[in-house]
Order: sequence, then C-alpha cells, then structure tokens
Amino acid sequence: MPSLPETGAARVTERVVDVAVGVVIRADGAVLLGQRVAGKPYAGWWEFPGGKVEAGESIEQALARELHEELGLDVERSTPWPVRTFVYPHATVRLHFRRVWHWRGEPTARERQAFVWCRPDLIDVAPLLPATVPVLAWLRLPPTYAISAAESLGEARFLAALERALADGLRLLQLREKTLPPDRFESLFYQVRSRCAEHGARLLVNSDHPPSYWHAADGVHLTSAALAGLAERPPLPLVAASCHHADDVARAGRLGADFAVLGPVLPTPSHPGAAPLGWDGFVAAAADAAMPVFALGGLVSTDLADAIDRGAHGIALRSGAWGD
Repeated sequence: MPSLPETGAARVTERVVDVAVGVVIRADGAVLLGQRVAGKPYAGWWEFPGGKVEAGESIEQALARELHEELGLDVERSTPWPVRTFVYPHATVRLHFRRVWHWRGEPTARERQAFVWCRPDLIDVAPLLPATVPVLAWLRLPPTYAISAAESLGEARFLAALERALADGLRLLQLREKTLPPDRFESLFYQVRSRCAEHGARLLVNSDHPPSYWHAADGVHLTSAALAGLAERPPLPLVAASCHHADDVARAGRLGADFAVLGPVLPTPSHPGAAPLGWDGFVAAAADAAMPVFALGGLVSTDLADAIDRGAHGIALRSGAWGD
C-alpha cells in the first residue's frame, strides 16, 4: 500500500501539480465520491472527483472539463473553496477545492470508476484519501455563523432571539460578551449552552473569556491578537479565528484552525474607524486559504449567495442574526 501524504509546504525542488477538485453537492446535502481505478496511485481509495489543471486553464475551467470527461456532468455553477497542499511520495499536489452547486446530467462512470453519493456525516466507503477527510468536516459547517449580542439587546431579549434563530436552523454560534460582569456572563453561558445543545448547535466562546468556558463549550474563537500569540492549536474539538488580512488567514491555516472569519468586508456601525476590506479585498485576502472562511462586517442574510460566489464559506452575522 502506498504511504500516506503529508500536508504542508512542498519541498524546495519539488514541482507542484495544481489539481482542481469538485465537491459536488446534491440538493439533499449528499456529496459525490469516486474510487480511484486500478493502475493509478492509491487505486481503490475514495476521493472527490477532479484532475490536473492544464496549461492556460483557470481552476474553474479545469474542473468543468474534468467533471465532463470523468462523469459526464456539465457544470453550471461552482464556487472557490479552500486550497490545500499535500506531499505524496510520487508528487506534490496543490488541491484547489470548489463547491459545485448546479450541473446538468447524471453521473456516468466514463472511466469505469465506482462512485457513490454520501452524506458528509455518514460516510460508508473506505479507505478515504487523507485530502478528503478535512473536507467532510468543512461540509458540516453551516453557511451562517452567528455572534451573540446580549450586551446590546439585553440578556432576556437576546435569549428570546436565540430561541427563534435556533428553531429556524441556526447551528453555529460564538458567545462574545466582553463587557458583561463575570457572574452575568456565567449565567448567560449556561443558558446559551443548554439551548444550543437542545437544537444540536455548536457553541464557541470568544478567547477573551476564560479558557474554562472554551472547554465547557465546543471550542474557542480566537481573536486576531490571540491568534498571533499562539504557536500551536488549542486542544479543543473546534477552533476558529478572527482575521483582518491575508497574513492572519495564513497564520490561522498554519495553526490548524477549523475555519476563519475575515472582515470587516463593509462598513459597520460597531467599528466606525475600521477601514473595510471591500469585496475585492476579501477575495484577495481569502485566496488560497487552507480552511473555510466566513465573510464578516456590514452583511445581512441576503448577502450569502454573493459571499459564496467570492469564495466565502458563508457569512458571519452579529446584529443581522437577531433581527436588530
């Protein structure tokens, strides 16, 4: 059996092969996995479909060509996602993942490969190529990441808004209430955690709050200052990071963060002195991110599709999450 690849930077003398990878997402959330055929490295292993980028092609064009040649699918809409480098014994590859949302045709095994539709939380094929495994975790991240607003709304009003949001499908929340007195924050934390648990939502606690809360929740959301001061990932199930520029995004990737939040994209009343990135700045800073990136700052729920088209995993909302 071939040895497993390593992630990270390519060797200095190694030629890096750019590969377009398609995460084809069906309306019910299932994704398409294919099995590598005999005669190829890692024959029998399962992966997302795709192939090498040819001279003169964009990543989008290469993926459309590969999915047509391999599976008979004609891609109508795909959007950028993370970029990861893997060092295999036979090659170093830079995998450019794209989510494929719309296509024409039904998958056909044009190369006589096996393929299956699987839910990301219920994969029943093996072995999976290592590059495939983190993608399954990315797929379990919802498109909206909410940030609490108890300080501005008041605890009672915020908890009522949280109940409504959870009932409407909110599944990822950051608790960030830096000015609440410790006793009030503690009370709020346990009420929020209980409500999130009832709905199957994951709860992160901002790193400005004591680490005991991180460990009592699902993980931590690192401020950009905390991110800059860490040499290794905190030992928690879920780690996120706030980023303001490309260097932050790269640092979060090296740390092994599960996702990042990048902004502000647009002007925000809460940070009137902060210069917004704008969408062009967001695209530039998030390019080649090694993990999913949420767009933050001045956004509302109707900005979601535009954010995804620009390479965001989704959007992070504070006031916009609570109808305020």
